[in-house]
Order: sequence, then C-alpha cells, then structure tokens
Amino acid sequence: MTANEIRDSFKKFFESKGHTIVPSAPMVIKDDPTLMFTNAGMNQWKDIILGTRDPEPRRRADSQKCLRVSGKHNDLEEVGHDTYHHTMFEMLGNWSFGDYFKEGAIDMAWEYLVDVLGLDPKDLYVTVFEGSPEENIPRDDEAAGYWRKHVPEDHILLGNKHDNFWEMGDTGPCGPCSEIHLDSRTPEEKAKVPGRELVNKDDPQVIEIWNNVFMQFNRKADGSLEPLAMNVIDTGMGFERLVRALQGKHSNYDTDVFQPIIRRIEELSGKQYGSTEEVDVAMRVIADHIRAVAFSIADGQLPGNAKAGYVIRRILRRAVRYAYTFLGQKQAFMYRLLPTLVSEMGQAYPELVAQQELISKVMKEEEDSFLRTLETGIRLLDKVMAETKAAGKSAIDGTQAFTLFDTYGFPLDLTQLICRENGLSVDEAGFDVEMQKQKERARNAAAVETDDWQEVVNDELRMKNDESGSQDTDIHSSSFVGWDYTEYECHILRYRRVTQKKQTFYQIVLDKTPFYAEMGGQVGDQGVLVSENETIDIIDTKSENGLTVHIAKKLPQHPEASFMACVDTDKRHASEANHSATHLLDQALREVLGTHVEQKGSLVSPEGLRFDFSHFQKVTAEELRQVERIVNQRIRENIPLQDHRDVPIEQAKELGAIALFGEKYGDRVRVVQFGKSVEFCGGCHVKATGQIGMFKIVAESSVAAGIRRIEAVTGQKVEEMLYQLEDTIGAIRNFFNGQPDVTANIEKMIMENADMKRQVEQFVHEKGQQAKQMLIEKAVVQDGVTIIKHFLPLPADAVKDIAFQLRAEVPNALVALGSMNQDKPLLTCAASDSLVQEHGVNVGKIIREAAKLIQGGGGGQPHFATAGGRNADGLSAALDKFVELALA
Repeated sequence: MTANEIRDSFKKFFESKGHTIVPSAPMVIKDDPTLMFTNAGMNQWKDIILGTRDPEPRRRADSQKCLRVSGKHNDLEEVGHDTYHHTMFEMLGNWSFGDYFKEGAIDMAWEYLVDVLGLDPKDLYVTVFEGSPEENIPRDDEAAGYWRKHVPEDHILLGNKHDNFWEMGDTGPCGPCSEIHLDSRTPEEKAKVPGRELVNKDDPQVIEIWNNVFMQFNRKADGSLEPLAMNVIDTGMGFERLVRALQGKHSNYDTDVFQPIIRRIEELSGKQYGSTEEVDVAMRVIADHIRAVAFSIADGQLPGNAKAGYVIRRILRRAVRYAYTFLGQKQAFMYRLLPTLVSEMGQAYPELVAQQELISKVMKEEEDSFLRTLETGIRLLDKVMAETKAAGKSAIDGTQAFTLFDTYGFPLDLTQLICRENGLSVDEAGFDVEMQKQKERARNAAAVETDDWQEVVNDELRMKNDESGSQDTDIHSSSFVGWDYTEYECHILRYRRVTQKKQTFYQIVLDKTPFYAEMGGQVGDQGVLVSENETIDIIDTKSENGLTVHIAKKLPQHPEASFMACVDTDKRHASEANHSATHLLDQALREVLGTHVEQKGSLVSPEGLRFDFSHFQKVTAEELRQVERIVNQRIRENIPLQDHRDVPIEQAKELGAIALFGEKYGDRVRVVQFGKSVEFCGGCHVKATGQIGMFKIVAESSVAAGIRRIEAVTGQKVEEMLYQLEDTIGAIRNFFNGQPDVTANIEKMIMENADMKRQVEQFVHEKGQQAKQMLIEKAVVQDGVTIIKHFLPLPADAVKDIAFQLRAEVPNALVALGSMNQDKPLLTCAASDSLVQEHGVNVGKIIREAAKLIQGGGGGQPHFATAGGRNADGLSAALDKFVELALA
C-alpha cells in the first residue's frame, strides 16, 4: 500500500464504524492562547472536551497535520539525526465524546491493525497504566482485561505515569492511556532479545505507533483529580511510522512519504543519499522541514521574528544551512522541492495546490535573506577567529559564538565546523551558559499561574432555571448577545485568578455577555460590569477554548449579584466601522487587482484596520486610489447589513462566501453580507455601510514575498487626519508668507537650494586645489620620504579627496591631515604605494595608535585610513605621532 492508500484506508475503516470523517484542522492555531501550533490530533476538540461546545457528532476520525519542535524526542536540533522523529507529521485519530470508551477503542484499534492492515499479532505489544498510589489511581485493569481478548499476557506491559498517563497540561482533562508498540526487527534480532524488553527503550525498530487515551479525570490547580462529566476517547497513530511498518522499511525516510523528496534533493544537489552520514542527515532534515514550512505558510503563518513566525523561520533556516554546509547549496534551494511535495500530498491536502505559488515565493525570499545573513555571519566569524588567534587562544569565546547564533542565526555546529577547519575550537560550555540564560528569560516571561475556576452560586439564576426549565437560563452555559446589544443584564457563572509577569488579574465568565472576545482579527471589547453597589472595569475580553473570558484587575465584592454588562460603545462602534470597512476593502481589492487576492491576516481595532492579502507586486498609487473610491462609494450607498446566522456551511458557500485556507469552520456558520461583499465572519459590524463615514488608506507595504499589507482608518480618524493635513499645509504656506501656490514655491526653493549647493561645491573644490598646492609647497623631505602634515579647515570629503590626490601625485608621500568634522577631531592619513609596498607602511594600523591622542579610534587600509575622536586639543600631537610611527 502507498502512503495515500494507507491514509484512505484508515478513514474508510472508521467511517464504517459510524465515525464522521472530518478535515484536518489548520496546523497553525489562531484562537487558543496556550498553543501556537496543532501538536496533537485532539487540539481542535479541546472546547468539546472542556464542555464549552456541543459534542455532536460523538464519533469522529481524521488525519491531522501536526507540528512539534519541543518536548520529549522533539527538540528541533535532533530532527534528522534519527529515522523516526519529525517536526511536521500526520496523526491518524479517532474520537468518542461520551459514546464508546475503553473496550470499543481497543477492539477497533486491533481490528484495523490486524484484520485490515494485516500486521502480525506476534509483533504487537501494548502498555497499560500501572497506577499511582499517591494519587489513589488504581492499575488500569479494565484496559488490560480488554487487551487479553487479543494478545497473550506477556504482550501486556505496565507503564508508568510518564508514559501511560496523558495530561492536556498542568490543569484540565487527563487520564490513563494504552500504547500499541510494533517490533519491526529482523527474525534473528527478535530471537536474541524479546520485543517486550525494548518497549519504550528508544530502540529505533521497536516503536510506539498508536496511543489510546482514556480521558476520565480533570486535573485541578491544586493537583487533585475529579471525574470528567463525559468520558472521552482520544487516539493518535503516527502516520509516518505506520507507513514505515506496512512498507517493511527500517526508517520513515525510506518510505514513499519522503523518498520522492529525497530523490529530488539528490537530483538538485548531485549527491547521493546513503553516501555519508553528513549527507544523509542533511537530506533527512531538508525532507522533513520542507513539509513543516510549506504547510505552515499554506495555513497562513509566514516566517517572522516572533512567536509562531519565529518557529517557522528557525525550521526553514535550519534546513537552508544544512543544504549550504553539507550539500554545497549556495543559492536558494528549498523552494525548488515544492512541486514534488505538492505532487505527493496535494490530493490529500488541497491547500498545498491552491497556495503553491505563494509558498514558493515566500520560501525563496526567506532563503535568499538567510543566505545573505550566513555570508555576514561567516565574515564576522572570520574576524572573531583572527582576534582569537592574535590573542594566542585556541578556542573562541562562548559568548561570541552565542551572539552569532542569537543575532545572525548562525548555529553552533556550523561555527564549530568552520573553527575546526581553521585549527580552533569553541567554548561550548560558555555557549550553553548563554543559551540557558536566554531560555530562563523566555520561561519567566511566559510563566502563568492559573487558579481553579470558582463557581458562583447564584440563587436568582438557579430559581429562574428551575421555574422555566429553559436552556436560556442554564446555570452552566454562557452565550454571546453582542451582535444585537451593547448592554445586557447578566450574572457571573465562574471566575479565577491569573498571575503573569508579577501582575494579578481575574478572568470572569458571564451567563450572557455583549462583550466581543478577541477573535478573527477583531480586538476584544472593553467596558464595565455594574451592580447596585460597585463598578468593575473590564480591560479586555478573550476567547479561551470557545469560552468568552472577561479580564478585570479586581473582582466584585459580591460576585453573586446581578450585573449590567456595558460595552464601551465608542470603541465598539469604531471597531465595527473598521471591521465592515475591511470587508469592503477585501471585495474592492478583488475587483481592482483580481480574484487571486486572498486575505492572509487582519487586525481590527478602534484605532484603525490592517489587512494582509496575497498579491505579487506593489499596489500602485492609481490602484490604491481606485480601491478607495470603490469603498467610499459603497459607504455612501449605505448598503444594509445582511446577517445570515447559523446557516449550514454549504448554504453559506452558495451565498458566495469564500472559505479561507488556514481557517477552521464548523458545520453551521455566520455569513456577513454588504451587497457584493460576502464573507464568513463572527465579528461585529455596522448596521449599514453609511455608519462607516469615510475610508482612507494610510499605508501600503510588503509583509513577505507575495503578501502585501494595507493600513487604513475610517470615520472620525479620517476627519482628524484631514484636519492634521490641513494644518500642515497651512504651516507650510505660512513659511512662504501665505502665498497660495505652495507646490510652486517649494519647487522654486529646491531649485535655488540645488544651485547654491553647486556653488558651494565649486568653492570648496577651488579651495581644495589651493590647499593642495600649499601643502605641496610646504612639504618636508626626510630620508627620501615627502612628509605632508597640516590642519585643513575643510569638509571631511574634501580632505579625503586631497589626501588621495597627494598620495598619487607626490613621490613617496606620507600624508597626515587634521580637520574638524561636526565639532569632533578627524585624522585623515595616506601613503604612496611605494611606501606601502617597499617600506611596509600600514596606514590603517598606525592610525589606531595615533588616534589615542584624540581619545578616539579608527582604521582602514594600508594606503589610506581615517580616525575620529573627542579631544580636539590632541590633534596636533596625533599628527606628529602618526609621522613618527610611520618613519620608525
């Protein structure tokens, strides 16, 4: 079976078992503050597991694209050195939310592996949780009992808490798990050592292929466990490992998941996989990393300098420098592998096909940029090595090696390689110290202490619930009413304290809220909670696993009271105007530039809007003006909002809404429509476009290759901008005594200035020629050397020009000129080629010593150099010192 056939067989099997087959969620996570990337198949179901989203359908299965660059066995720097760990990987998974539990999961796993795929039962070993007396959790005898239906007792192994008790995080859902391990060694190896002795021992041929997690507990902040309201099955099977087993390979990289890419790397590099360990590691790194980078860009995450963007940049740069160092690739290389990747995986993941041009352009630009950085790093390393040797040392300082790594992306192993070639080593211990300091800084910055949720017992709300029996007064549910209201009566359901960076604030959940939680590019609302006795400021609103969380600096004294939730309407209305304007902008860009335009990111706040979109060249001033005219025309038309709520996704697409790659949509969605503009959106909008007022683009720029950014303002901000522009023009007009034609007066002033500049340059040139002649006449000949030493009251460029003329025109000239540059002393020195070549004069070296007398420094070439300083009184002595050292 090919890899694609194996993936399809998994989906078909679980579909036959009543599971809904769902598409992979994006690998880049946009609505979970605790994660940057999907690192497990269950990430997209966190809100269901936490009870904040409807669990229907209760049986689901998929192949989820995941990314891991940290944690056990997933350190980025280790990927490529073994045969079975990756950054980006696929996780085949099936889930049950309150449906089947341990027995169903175990039976289906066994049936698929043995009956469908034909794996030999004798090669399969399973683990179950051994229990934890300190937490009063017994051995998982239930799971062991179900496994006995399928495997002998000696194939059932006990696992400790580290391997066989799964936890979502420090708090939250958790439970025992049961791993399935496959022994793929040769018969001779199996005869020598039983497979059971190698399970979880890091043997590359006895590996875990499937983990069945039985979520049945909730971990509280104090470490205690309580039963989950709904038992959950969460299974994950490493797709690449499964393909390796079924194709009879001993390395994931030998399967048809990776081999087409590796063969293409061979063609492009002219090197053979299997020839040397260094080449093999480099090809494995590249074959792995091309997938991680391509899928991330397809999901909307561009390489950058922060958070998720920085992770993607690190992955790409690691691949580039392996190609550079071990495959001799000095030009952009990775992007040329993309067609092969798309050919192999495009059918299963159509976003690769649709985004191929964008991915290619972004990757090439990023590669070119890093290759330039590498060249800069090599030059800096050359300087460090020269200084190290000059100091009589055999190892470069670890701090300098870390600076190369941290500032220029120059990895330690590349620094070590180049140093070895030059007879030096690297102070690795010093490097590790600096690296640890950086990790500690990052850890401290990210450290968050979160208490358990405190439920608020509200008698009034409970009484309403008992009387009506309505879901609308469910004491556990929270609903958003902010599309229709900016004030609403509410009650606090729960709250918790959170501490980060030595600041304490509180998260509050309401039963009904008009506050919009930050999502989809729109910032969270601010406002107040008001009761009869007090007012609590809400400083921000976030979405956490589908739950709207209100951020406050203090708690109400009486959280059980009734409150009025009041949104700051000035800020909300400004955000609404900017959000609706963003939709009109998107549509106008598609009309002006073409239908290839696709949103790649946005930010909507009360201050303005930012819109990133795919387009492969700068948007011209004419095109921007045309876009502005279209948007403002539709604002004047006062197009009413058509708000299509809770519609099936297929109906939404029929309305014309375009699904964006990298976004996750449910079965039922909201569609916001203003005339021709039709978009999936959960944000807040004006009731009609006339409320936007006016639209003005203030900037257009490049974010990355193929990605442009427009920044704009609306309404009152446009008005303020016009006033500011009017004031600026008025101030300029006043410079010209109120004359009406400002442009003509500025043009006239520029022309006059240019003419005066030419006159000054001519004057300086003439003075320079006079000065040169004077210097020649006053020159002193000593031991065959013509010494020209003087102070010149001329600009630095003119002095430099004179020095070059003198060294060329005067035989055996030694030139030492002093001048003032922006009130600071300047030495300008030169020597004829004959003095440099025949007498060994090195002006650049000598000037550094002379510059000490003006409390400065400098340098240059053997024939010419300059030095600046702070002590003008020492200038004459510095000139004398230069001549003295040059003649010594």
